[in-house]
Amino acid sequence: MGLFTLPEARHELDRLRPVLAEIVALRADAAELSAALATGESTGLGGLPEFKAAQARLDDLMSTVQATGAELKGFAPLLVDFPSELDGVPVLLCWLEGDTGLDWYHRADLGFAGRRRLP
Repeated sequence: MGLFTLPEARHELDRLRPVLAEIVALRADAAELSAALATGESTGLGGLPEFKAAQARLDDLMSTVQATGAELKGFAPLLVDFPSELDGVPVLLCWLEGDTGLDWYHRADLGFAGRRRLP
């Protein structure tokens, strides 16, 4: 896949918001189901079949994100990077769960620790 311009990445993030919201909800369900299965406690969410279904759906949703060319870097919290370039330097436009928009980037060679607000 190619590089995203900032407008393209913002558009793709907007398109992915329902997918990302579903990942967050299913992630919580899967965690609760996993804990209940490990301890033998009951949960209103179900049991092993529902846990396996949640895992399968999460895999599908994560594949949907990756198929756009975006990179799913974190799961809890969600971290999505869009490969791009700023002033000729390879960067990743960076969205972290809870961010209201795509307003951050980091150089590809620095990772999340080098995260900066977009100019």
